[in-house]
Order: sequence, then C-alpha cells, then structure tokens
Amino acid sequence: MSPCRVCSHPIREFFDFERQPLSSAFPRPGELDQEYFFRLAVGMCESCTLVQLIDAVPPERAHHQGYPYHSAASSVMCKHFEQTARRFLETELTGADPFVVEIGANDGVMLRTCGDAGVRHLAVEPSGAAGVRAHRAFFDVDSATRIRDTDGTADVVYAANTICGVTDLRPVFEGLGLLLAPDGVFVFEDPYLGEIIDRTSFDQIYDEHVFFFTVRAVGALATRYGFELVDIERLPVHGGQIRYTIARPGRRAPSPAVADALRTEQARGLAELATLERFAARVQRIRDDLVALLHELRAGGARIVGYGATAKSSTMANYCGIGPDLIPFVCDTTPAKQGRLTPGSHIPVRPVEAFADPYPDFALLFAWNHAEEIMAKERAFREAGGQWILYVPQVHIV
Repeated sequence: MSPCRVCSHPIREFFDFERQPLSSAFPRPGELDQEYFFRLAVGMCESCTLVQLIDAVPPERAHHQGYPYHSAASSVMCKHFEQTARRFLETELTGADPFVVEIGANDGVMLRTCGDAGVRHLAVEPSGAAGVRAHRAFFDVDSATRIRDTDGTADVVYAANTICGVTDLRPVFEGLGLLLAPDGVFVFEDPYLGEIIDRTSFDQIYDEHVFFFTVRAVGALATRYGFELVDIERLPVHGGQIRYTIARPGRRAPSPAVADALRTEQARGLAELATLERFAARVQRIRDDLVALLHELRAGGARIVGYGATAKSSTMANYCGIGPDLIPFVCDTTPAKQGRLTPGSHIPVRPVEAFADPYPDFALLFAWNHAEEIMAKERAFREAGGQWILYVPQVHIV
C-alpha cells in the first residue's frame, strides 16, 4: 500500500480511473505524441482518513505557467470572490494596517477587491496575477520568510481551490507558522468529499486535486501541524465546497459548526471504506448509462456536442471513452483552449460561437457546476428544441 502524504500510514485504494492525461494540458493537433499520462487512482488513509490520490503527477509535470482557468470568465465566481473579500474587510481586515495574502491567486479577483478598499495585499502565484501585487513563487518556508521580512505578518492568508492540489502540505503549514499574525487566520476552500459522494461527481477527481477533504481530516491535519480548525462554512460553488478557517491553538473559540459537521460526517460514515466503495459502484453505473445514451442518440441520427472543456471533463471523457466519434467538438469560452484538443480524448475545442452554428440536438454539459449560469446564457438553444445531457447526480436529459 502507498503511504499517506500527511501521516505516512497506509492508504487503502477504492477506485482506479486507470490511464489519464494532465487535465489542463490541451495539446495542439500535432503534439499528441508529447502527452503525459499517469494512473489516476484514489484511496483513503487508514489512520487520518484523508482521501487522496495514490499517485501524484511529478512536480516538473504539474502546471503553473499558462494555466488556462480564469475566475473572471464566470460571473458567479467573480461574485463569490468579491463577496469573500468584502467579508474579510468587515471581519478580519479591520485593523490599522491590515495585510492579506492569497495563495494561488489566479487572476486576482478577491485581492483586487481588497486593494480597491485600500488594504495591503499580495498574491503568491508562480505565474503572477493580473492587476495585483504578486510574489512569483510557490508558498513555502522560503517565500513566507521573504514576505514577512518585507511586508510583516498577515492577518489573513487565503486560498481557493489550491490547497487540495499541493502534494506536500508540510512546507505550506510551516510557512503559515512564520507568516500568520498571532491572531491571524488561514482560510481555504476546496471541494468537499461529502458533496462528491452525494452527487457522485467523480469528475472532481483529477490530477490537480490531490486531496479530498472532510472536516474530520482537516481538523486532524491542522492539529498535526500546530494549528486548530475553528470554523467551517458550506459553499455552493464548484459543485459544493467547504471553507475552513484555521488559527493558532487557543486564540479563537471553535464555532459550533465544526462539532456539528463532525457529528454529521460520523453519522454518514464518511470515514468508512464501505461508503467509498458504494460511491465507486455508482461511478461505474453512471459511466455505463452515459455511454449507452450517447451511442443510442448517435445511432438515431442525433447531433451531440460538448459544452465546457473543463478539467473535470478530462476524467469524464477518458474514463468513459468519449471521443470525437461521439462528440465531434466541445465549445469553451477560454481562448487558450480554442483550436486545441481535449486532453487524452482529443475532442476539438471550438469557440462558444460554434454552438449556435447550427445548434445541435443535444449538448453534453461538462461544466455542470455552472449549469444555471450556462443554461440562462444559452436560452436560445432550448427555444430551438435543443436538450442538455447531464450526468450529475445521475445521467439525465433536461
């Protein structure tokens, strides 16, 4: 058995997605021989119960420069990060000269809002962040020391959809020990294992998500590295996440929400292998149902295209064996992806304008976590008789 990345106890595997590509490496048509593949398998630590990938992508293969996801492309995510900033401004960033640091700031939506309010801020982002001060590095002891020596300690260190992708968490928490002010907080939000199980949203499992957190596992993680989990908040974005607030021990009274969540997780059996094995059986059923539906529709002469060339769609398409024979192209709003092919499955990515030229009979919605926003924008597709195919929490047509 492989050892846990946090406590070194054995990991028990419960599902294998087999050969998968890097989810954000969209090759050009002439670059297929350069694709990197690895075994995507997931398991649970027998001791700390942290669910994690069995094999992580080597650091030299992992993305940082040119990562093609941008928060600003979604109005929902823009609003989410603006609201997050305003909340910090009302609670944690109220002192004489507050300072906020964001790990993995992407395009800087949250920090710009703080900056507009006159708050000192810094992004720790290897590829930089548009419109905000940025320290081009990964967050660890060295970068935390440099930031502290230059800017002082931080009242808030924030990360969204970042910590779950850090293979070695020890340097992150050691850096936090150096950078956080005595009463400062580390706030991070990531996909919640409980939601993934509830929705059978197995496409949330891909190379950039190394860990799949529960409240129990994060509490143990915080304690191991000398911190304390003091609050949690459920979030609706990205298919269901939790925002965790971590502080130095004894500096804040833990919120009742933490104890409530722990009781709920125990009642649901989130730390039991049998729960994860039942999830695995549902994953296989969704694959079989979706592939059967696509073949049936194609045999009947229906035209089907994909919508949203997401990182999640890489796991879905490759695990299900969905390629250009079933889905001739997928539409996406991200210019960096257009004209390329989806990782591994090699479905051409076209601009979203191609969706209406002409409208297909069916659209497989890979970006299901933005379903409401996308369906509202593409109302004319429904009015023209088109139908959406979704596979979360089960295969269905709307």
